[in-house]
Amino acid sequence: MKNQLIGHFRDIHVHAATIHEWNQDYSQLTAGSSESSLMQLSTAGCHVFREQINQRVVQQGAAPRGKMCFAVPITVPGSIRMQGREVDDSSLFFLHGGEEFMFHMPTGMELLSITFERELFEQALAQTASPKEVSQLLRQPVIKVSTQRVAGARHRLLAMFTQALMHEELDSTRDREREQALEQAMLDELLQLLTDPACDKQQRTASSTRSFIVEKCHRLATAEMNSVPSVSELCQRLQVSRRTVQNSFRAVAETTPLNYLRSLRLNGVRRTLMSTRASDLSIGDIAAQWGFYHLSHFAAEYHALFAELPSHTARAAIAVCARA
Repeated sequence: MKNQLIGHFRDIHVHAATIHEWNQDYSQLTAGSSESSLMQLSTAGCHVFREQINQRVVQQGAAPRGKMCFAVPITVPGSIRMQGREVDDSSLFFLHGGEEFMFHMPTGMELLSITFERELFEQALAQTASPKEVSQLLRQPVIKVSTQRVAGARHRLLAMFTQALMHEELDSTRDREREQALEQAMLDELLQLLTDPACDKQQRTASSTRSFIVEKCHRLATAEMNSVPSVSELCQRLQVSRRTVQNSFRAVAETTPLNYLRSLRLNGVRRTLMSTRASDLSIGDIAAQWGFYHLSHFAAEYHALFAELPSHTARAAIAVCARA
């Protein structure tokens, strides 16, 4: 197998930047030191990774172009929202290549992500008994599958992945045969879940109003970095009550709007610190870019979230793009 990696990280931004092909930001929402694990491998036709993070995280980005992207929850320890839909342990996540996404990942959640080259997946889909029905089903970002079968499929997918990580590369012909066997076995497991008679092919799950409110506030806060709207201003823009906004954040992110929006900005500061040199941009300048103008208050809030002072954050240590 190619590009095998097993890593343990103490920063979610390093973790996110290490995942091959995905263009995404992770923002830590709960306070304390981050600890995470990441195992991944790539073949000619797919990329698979397994991750677990000890903090509540919101992930935002775009799926790799030209791909068909699945994810299987391994553990579901709290409230989860994928594209505004509620998730349980009998769900699959799905994204088309290039599709933007937002995923609220609870503390301690473990996830297996499997991304196929579009052509490879479509060839396998065409061999099933109901390709049109499955294609229709894949318009949904969260798919409820057979509760009787999902546990067994999850176990087998994890076993395949673990075994593949253990193999050392042999000669190129033998290694490609092994890669193809892994790709086909994973395709078979996922397609069997999607074509199972117990899987409702007509299911439609709309994004909740609460998720819409949180996502809209999230995007407004990150779009206006140095002039972040207050909770009251967000209520006015969305034309909803403060109680509605408060309840939405509690249900979706298990925190308050004020803490959520402050955490997003602190994560923005951290990404910028880690992607710039101290000689090019000072801590004060970066803090101001993200709407923090009182340095002592900012330093205390940064330390409370990350268990580290901004002056102790490594500068230009990883290739993370500072995105607004």
